[in-house]
Amino acid sequence: MKIDLNTVKKIAHLGRLEFDEKGAEKIQQDMTQILDWVEQLNEVDTEGVEPITTMSSEVNVLREDVVGEHLSHDKGLLNAPQKDSDYFRVPKVLE
Repeated sequence: MKIDLNTVKKIAHLGRLEFDEKGAEKIQQDMTQILDWVEQLNEVDTEGVEPITTMSSEVNVLREDVVGEHLSHDKGLLNAPQKDSDYFRVPKVLE
């Protein structure tokens, strides 16, 4: 499959990418090579091959969810750059 320069420019626009004509030609060649490789993969006989969902047979080991010591109000505000009695002070975001 061949990718043309217009397709490369459209994809670049959608991805908010900028490059010169030489860069566009290089990306066109790379994308064409990738699609050719995918075409080669489509030719491989996968009859009877079970699909896999993970590359590893390891299983996640999770710890028990145990309630522990929590921060007090004073400790939580201890290193705050700006505070106002019981609250963090942050810059205004919305106007």
